[in-house]
Amino acid sequence: MIEDLFFAAHDSLPREAPGSDATTELLFHLAAPHARSHLANPLRILDIGAGTGPATMVLAGLGAQVTAIDTHQPFLDELVSKTKAAGLRNRVTVSNTSMEDLDYPDHSFDLVWAEGAAYIIGFDNALISWRRLLAPGGALVLTEADWLTRTPAPRAAEFWNSGYPEMRTTGENVSAAMELGWTIAATYLLPDTDWDEYYIPLALRIAELQQERPDAAADLDLVGQEINIRRDHGTDYGYTGYVLRPREVDR
Repeated sequence: MIEDLFFAAHDSLPREAPGSDATTELLFHLAAPHARSHLANPLRILDIGAGTGPATMVLAGLGAQVTAIDTHQPFLDELVSKTKAAGLRNRVTVSNTSMEDLDYPDHSFDLVWAEGAAYIIGFDNALISWRRLLAPGGALVLTEADWLTRTPAPRAAEFWNSGYPEMRTTGENVSAAMELGWTIAATYLLPDTDWDEYYIPLALRIAELQQERPDAAADLDLVGQEINIRRDHGTDYGYTGYVLRPREVDR
């Protein structure tokens, strides 16, 4: 029951994690200038866990050639419709592909992109397994849920530990990335408005479902629990954008 309601609430969302067009564009400009093909050809970007394509649409609109992958076909179908409507179909390749089975040649992309998706295989594993895909001068851009304190409120800790026990502080992720042979080009703490971009549509959808399914009100409250925890304990955690480059000495 809970799982079905979760998907019913989330399938209609424009985003599956905090973020915004402005944040995507900012991270792009932080990452793109050093990519090898930036001046001569469109940047080649792999958008991992693209969903319905909020990042893909921005990146393609900025002139990049984007390969968008996800394993939820309805999301990809919606993304295809969006690219057609926006006149960007020739800039976006859509593929039902798992981030754990990326059958692309080494050095295929100038930027590897993952907003709110790397947690599925883990931050460290993403940095290890996706590195080979980057062309010389390329960068990995991802957003990740981080603790902003080592002593979070028990309610926040219980919620996040139940779903993402590997979650770390920003400093711990920076240290891990450096140990794995990356340089930290930039980190960016997503603003509260980026959470609103995710949570306001989610809250509206939960309210619609509560009208449609009054018998499931208690379960729907559980689906929306994360919104209340963010409201009460949002200073304990956040989403951070990382722009990472392989250390050239290690290539």
